[in-house]
Amino acid sequence: MTRTKPEFDIVLFGASGYTGKLVAQYLAQRGGKPFSWALAGRDRRKLEKLRDSLSRLDPRLDHIPLIEANSRDPEAMQRLARSARVVISAVGPYIHLGEPLVAACAEAGTDYVDLSGEPEFVDQMWLRYHDQARASGAHIVNCCGFDSVPHDLGAFFTVRQLPEGVPVRLEGFVRAGGKMSGGTLSTAVTAMSRWRQMQSTRKERRRVEGRPVDRRIGTTHGRLRYDRQLHSWVVPMPTIDAQVVLRSAACDERYGSEFRYGHYLQMKNLPMMAAIGGGLGALALASQVGVVRKRIVALSGKGVGPTQAERDEGWFSVRFIGTGGGKTVYTEVSGGDPGYGESAKMLAESALCLAFDRLPRRPGVQTPAHVLGQPLIHRLQTAGIGFNVLDSLNGSRRAPSPTAQ
Repeated sequence: MTRTKPEFDIVLFGASGYTGKLVAQYLAQRGGKPFSWALAGRDRRKLEKLRDSLSRLDPRLDHIPLIEANSRDPEAMQRLARSARVVISAVGPYIHLGEPLVAACAEAGTDYVDLSGEPEFVDQMWLRYHDQARASGAHIVNCCGFDSVPHDLGAFFTVRQLPEGVPVRLEGFVRAGGKMSGGTLSTAVTAMSRWRQMQSTRKERRRVEGRPVDRRIGTTHGRLRYDRQLHSWVVPMPTIDAQVVLRSAACDERYGSEFRYGHYLQMKNLPMMAAIGGGLGALALASQVGVVRKRIVALSGKGVGPTQAERDEGWFSVRFIGTGGGKTVYTEVSGGDPGYGESAKMLAESALCLAFDRLPRRPGVQTPAHVLGQPLIHRLQTAGIGFNVLDSLNGSRRAPSPTAQ
């Protein structure tokens, strides 16, 4: 599909939100090859205020273009999509606000990235726009933040340390420290309240999408246990990350003739794990009651999040153990504040990767690893996020083998 040359390399939609501002600041301070970009959102006054703050970082940004656009206006979304090579969407909850822009990008042939960790939204976008995006040439890449770049690209990285063409078993263990923003809490409560819709949409996608006919892809059927290698308790994480990893594996024979993946939260002691589980359970129950859910969302303070000092204390580590062909490898993906500082970095670099790197043409609603793969790993390593091979799960780091390149 041919179209006129877009005005901008990148347009950031939802720029005035909490995470959107962090993405804008990262793009403003990143340096490197110049690129054309614009800020977009529904409130021009807030966009102007953001531009003023960015111009204090770099006076050249004093005239960065602003695009006033509301996600509830399909024509505005179409104009926005046609204006860019790549659109970054930092709105949420995506299940309520994200679809119009995906629809516009799928129609226009514009590449798109977002921060969504909402399974229902991702599955809906695949069901409704995958075929259209393939026809137009658009890459629609969801989950380009902490959900699910470290896990998806970490699995991609680990598999490439193992022999080809053999059954592979992989487990990822997540540890993290950081504070939650109001927008993240609002999105989580919304997702929990839509459990039945989420399961129905997932079932429909599995029916339509099917599975590889000559390879077996599935989970390790993990359970709560004490892991002696990690010297800690681990419990399966019911997040979208495992789904994303398995979808990447289904698209790529390099993951082996049979691929099994387990995704776990790692905790030093059982009481701490019980406390987190109890808190999430209480939040899930509260989300089922309409009045309570609305109250939580109202009090969550959308647009408000951790301070710079709090983000500076954030961290994450995802360690993987992979086995295949008689070989065992240990790897780690690590970085700073997972939910915001590093997520903003991952999202911005994903967009830049789509805009400027030489990538395989794999249009449609896709996963980060399947479309961005090694070029994004290289970008993130350059930006300070670690992808390392370890001597053991608790061992020192060493350089990756040539098979990882």
